[in-house]
Amino acid sequence: MANTNLKVRLILYDRGNILLLRQKKSLGGNYTLVGGTIEEKEYAAEALIRESKEEAGLLLNQDDLQLVHVLHKRTNSNGHRITLYFKATKWAGKIITGEPNKFKGVDWFSLENLPSNLSETVQHVLQEYRDGNMYSEFRMKQKKA
Repeated sequence: MANTNLKVRLILYDRGNILLLRQKKSLGGNYTLVGGTIEEKEYAAEALIRESKEEAGLLLNQDDLQLVHVLHKRTNSNGHRITLYFKATKWAGKIITGEPNKFKGVDWFSLENLPSNLSETVQHVLQEYRDGNMYSEFRMKQKKA
């Protein structure tokens, strides 16, 4: 049976802007959403609350999270990745780069002017979400030989 992992990501809005983390160059250097893997004894919302605090200093309340998209993606090792995307507009805390070994910054961007080095997966999900689709599949582009 194929390996399956579960992830959570946060679409955090503030006055038409979205919060993105900038990966370190060694990890790709792209902008991505806050989030991570759901650990063994966690539920999705618990994992997102934990990851948001660790990665960006955000304090979230489970009641303020709304599931807005589910993504199914195949991994390079022929496994499956299911990612649950939650939207929030309320939070507390001071926004920081909480995991400097992975990220070199955290910034707000207008939805109309997203960075050019936004990860392909995040580009896909944001478009699907904006189109009102609750579920999508992301298929890796085939590399030319």
